[in-house]
Amino acid sequence: MKQNITGNTNGLKASQVQTLERIYRRRVAPYEVVSPELGAFLCEISAELHRQVGVLLDRRGAVQHVMVGDASQIMLPDVGRLRGAPGRFRGLRLVHTHLRGEHLTHDDLTDLALLRLDLVAAIAVAAGGRPGPLYIGHLLPDNPAGDIWRELAPESVYDPETNFEELMAALEAEFARKRPLLEAGAGTERALLVHLAVGPGSDSDARVAELGELCRTAGVSPLDVIRQRRSSPDPKYLVGRGKLEQILLRAMQLGAETVIFDQDLSPGQARTISDFTELKILDRTMLILDIFAQHATSRDGKLQVELAQLKYALPRLVQKNTMMSRLTGGIGGRGPGETKLEINRRRARERIGLLEKKLAGLAKNRRLRRRRRGDRQVPIVAIVGYTNAGKSTLLNALTQGNAIAENKLFATLDPISRRLRFPREREVVLTDTVGFIRDLPKDLVAAFRATLEELDDADLLVHVIDISDPDHEQQVAAVSRILGELELSEKPRLLALNKCDRVPPDEVTRLAASLGGYPITALDRSSFGALLTAIEDALWQEGLATVDERAAIASGAPTGAGGTTAADVITAEP
Repeated sequence: MKQNITGNTNGLKASQVQTLERIYRRRVAPYEVVSPELGAFLCEISAELHRQVGVLLDRRGAVQHVMVGDASQIMLPDVGRLRGAPGRFRGLRLVHTHLRGEHLTHDDLTDLALLRLDLVAAIAVAAGGRPGPLYIGHLLPDNPAGDIWRELAPESVYDPETNFEELMAALEAEFARKRPLLEAGAGTERALLVHLAVGPGSDSDARVAELGELCRTAGVSPLDVIRQRRSSPDPKYLVGRGKLEQILLRAMQLGAETVIFDQDLSPGQARTISDFTELKILDRTMLILDIFAQHATSRDGKLQVELAQLKYALPRLVQKNTMMSRLTGGIGGRGPGETKLEINRRRARERIGLLEKKLAGLAKNRRLRRRRRGDRQVPIVAIVGYTNAGKSTLLNALTQGNAIAENKLFATLDPISRRLRFPREREVVLTDTVGFIRDLPKDLVAAFRATLEELDDADLLVHVIDISDPDHEQQVAAVSRILGELELSEKPRLLALNKCDRVPPDEVTRLAASLGGYPITALDRSSFGALLTAIEDALWQEGLATVDERAAIASGAPTGAGGTTAADVITAEP
């Protein structure tokens, strides 16, 4: 393999390049950080070139890379992944020169942490190109002080005190003791969360709590949250380069595999941050799309999620991105001069077109089913609300149904319809749809537009609100905003104030008066009377049912002729 000199080689003479290439022939004893001979040679050539010179040594003491910088810094080559997994060292140490006699710089220590090097060492170049003090730094495992690295006392290159073998054995043993704590949540992905608050007075606590719930639903274990407040997002790094370095260093220290940003990243920001680190980078929309992919069970749902993922990923495809590799695997022939990136984009567009055609056909079938339902002149009541507000629980309680109802966000994706019989031979169809969330991704709204068309045919919307959530006012506003975007603002709407058993009675009374809603507890069927009366009045404007009949509806007992119960199921559309 050709042994290249990387970095700032412009202006070097052929003889100087050859001198640098001969560094590859040198060896360092396994117990040495750097040998006196190699240290002296690096200082001599560095003084001659007036540039920093450095080497990357492996555990055997062999030189793997030789780099040349400028007078103040040195650029490291791409060292690949090697041993650099979370909790492990890379098996390489950096030894380089400092022309101004300075200690280890912030850039030196940042490279140490981000690349998970065994250690970093800097030799100060003294007068005449002689070796000065040797400065050494190494990583630390997670500790109460939060220190990421430690700098050792200066040493002499000719009489070093640090035994490299013993130091690495002690460090790896200490990291190994910490590793079981990191692996305690085996099977879950560990992530560091990042929240950016833009401007004053933002609802940071609520958004961070919601991001944590999204992580829990996705099967991700949050290790820590880093917050920042800015007047405006950084156009390149979102949080700024310095803050991004701090975030990545903290992620490395905690053993996080993923960094999740609460703010959506632009395609440019996503590429820049991904190029900055080997950690997986996600934003809020990608996390929500992953949850939808996990929970989609029907053909409609899976197609809609895939469409949303492709539309979101398409502008973010770059040369090094492997996100779309499954689209090109096994597909033959590429056009003349066509790059893999172009193939990825073309295949993605073709797949998007195919998915849109399939979904258009499924939407047509769904419209036919709704038309047949409308021919029977059965009123439709759609249950809407913020995700995890209790919509599916309410549907199950009213109809004795078995819709999935979990304490998770977006537990229900596919619309589910059940029949509820009122007194006087009156029936309604109750439909539960996907829950809403603030800043619902536009690609997701577009992909699920066919599913949300169920709301267009509804005669009445029942907006379920979790009044026990301190953030319920913002959630109500988010749902109202999304309904407005779907052009459903004028649709008749009733508010069901759910989980009132978790709120003091006087607060429930106040909220009912201020919001104009009906307090219920979805797990207590006896609390549905006022809501059912309001539904009946809104649909028929008569309210003929007696108190006993309404109690019968709430309990699921037979009402009306023929002994049909309120739990009769008429359809379960995927």
